[in-house]
Amino acid sequence: MKLDELLSSRQIAFERLPHRPTYTADRMAQTLHVRGREVAKPVLLRAGPGYVLAVLPATHQVDLERVRQDLGEDVQMATEDEMERVFPDCERGAMPPFGSLYHVQTLVDESLAQDDQIVFENQNHEEAIRMSYQDYEALEHPRKGRFAYHR
Repeated sequence: MKLDELLSSRQIAFERLPHRPTYTADRMAQTLHVRGREVAKPVLLRAGPGYVLAVLPATHQVDLERVRQDLGEDVQMATEDEMERVFPDCERGAMPPFGSLYHVQTLVDESLAQDDQIVFENQNHEEAIRMSYQDYEALEHPRKGRFAYHR
């Protein structure tokens, strides 16, 4: 599945942002000259028998205890091998913030909604997508909460 094709087919406005290869959300923000709080960083978590995708600003880290409390089950960071299995059409570590497209529940930290636009990897390490947060939320319908902290 191509994320940009999905957005186009749903008539959602977005901008492609090609960049030199980057392998962290922080580095992508620096390369694109975007504030880190606008970069949607997806983190795959193992929760009970399945997975959840936590989406938070690049400037934040996941508070696993808060996610555990919110979901009511044990939560751990997924391995890179698990990421590849859940997101088979993405380059390793370049997951988009759309867990629903992969049959995974998405949690979004409320702090990400503070900006009008979000930026995230387009399933690879050489292109990002910028779109409105409002369109992201309307398409993804994530569960919102406070589960991240500023580092």
